Amino acid sequence: MSKRYPATVLFALIATAAASGHFVFLVPVDGTKGKAVFSDTLKPDDKGVPVERIAGTKLSVIDGGKATDLALTHDKAANCYTFEVPGSGTRIVIGTTDYGVFQRGDSKPMWLRYFPKAVFGDIPSPEKGSVGDKVPVELVPVADGGKLRFKAVAGGKPLAKAEVTVLVPGEEKNKVVPTDDSGLTEAFEKPGTYGAQVRVVEEKAGEKDGKKYEEVRQYATLVVTFGK
Repeated sequence: MSKRYPATVLFALIATAAASGHFVFLVPVDGTKGKAVFSDTLKPDDKGVPVERIAGTKLSVIDGGKATDLALTHDKAANCYTFEVPGSGTRIVIGTTDYGVFQRGDSKPMWLRYFPKAVFGDIPSPEKGSVGDKVPVELVPVADGGKLRFKAVAGGKPLAKAEVTVLVPGEEKNKVVPTDDSGLTEAFEKPGTYGAQVRVVEEKAGEKDGKKYEEVRQYATLVVTFGK
């Protein structure tokens, strides 16, 4: 499933992550329930953007190395989708949202894809926290020494000098932080539920569903609870 991008694409075409905008987040509600939102926060959008725009999202849970498909239920009143997560302990839910070809104003037409991810239960080791080639780009939580960092990975390789937008618990303003040569962000200490997103842009023209595009944009998001 994943695509290994050339180094020139990864390092020259990693665009600045947007500090605002709508992204697909998978948000744990408890150990067995979650919700999918299309928002600029971890809460369902309240600005009139309907969650039906991500109706084609496909979800699965990875538990003990086995992937199982999950069903989404539309909660129109709450402007979100809900889902049930079987099992117990640490599980990782991943999704794929193909938004199709999109253009805003005079910007280039783009093929837009989201790869949301959430950790249910305790944060696993970085090796077990990665879903590997199941998605082309992802964020991996790295908890060590009472601190949390995010590792950006694309095509199985760390994304150096990428910008990760972090929704820090209890803070209204998002924080945009760069990754180092190992793809890691700075460390965070505040306990709570974090959201994060990173963007990879590939300058590639093509056509999808009868619409032409000039670049491919892929967003990885992650929701994880730390220190609770």
